[in-house]
Amino acid sequence: MRLAKYLAHAGVASRRKSEAIVAAGRVRVAGKVITDPAHGVEPGDDVRVDGHQVEPEGREVWMLNKPLDVISTADEPGKRIAVVDLVDSSARLYPVGRLDADSTGLILLSNDGALANRLTHPRYEVEKTYRVRLKKPVTDKGMDQLRKGVLLEDGMTAPATVKKLGERELDVTIHEGRNRQVRRMAEAIGNEVVALQRISLGSLRLGRLGTGKSRLLDEREVERLWKDAGDD
Repeated sequence: MRLAKYLAHAGVASRRKSEAIVAAGRVRVAGKVITDPAHGVEPGDDVRVDGHQVEPEGREVWMLNKPLDVISTADEPGKRIAVVDLVDSSARLYPVGRLDADSTGLILLSNDGALANRLTHPRYEVEKTYRVRLKKPVTDKGMDQLRKGVLLEDGMTAPATVKKLGERELDVTIHEGRNRQVRRMAEAIGNEVVALQRISLGSLRLGRLGTGKSRLLDEREVERLWKDAGDD
């Protein structure tokens, strides 16, 4: 196995970041510094990053229904809870992407850096659906604007798929990953988000998973996520 892939599968970092870690001379294999990310390693090899031994662990991908005020980081140095604190696993898990503290719903945590990179990289256009409650009733004009794309300070958004559920409630599907994008899209049409819940990511649906609850995805679900990200 390529060294960078080995590190990603061990939960050290994404494949790309693992390549940078190797190139920086931070990795030793059998006591020798290796700077080639393509260097071949086998299970049982003595692989160390910054002096710490790296052992491959079984891939885990968890789905969490994130509550309000929980932070989408691997650890939270302040008083607030981090998403990893809500998952009962001894694996070194990292959030796949982000979900703001004032948003709720589906977020993945995994030790598979390669999968995380595929699901979050804009190139792969993995769709995410949000259930949105607005401050004011949405107009037909506003719906059309969202569907065609709206101008934000960092450029025009791609067209969104929008389903109206009520006067002030929408399902909005996007494939971009800009910071607080759905909230800014609502502001661009003269409205404001009062509640935002992610209900799907690719083929994965939040379903009836309770707030603050998590579950380990099975291999079939993980393979479908790879297909969502364009891996055949």
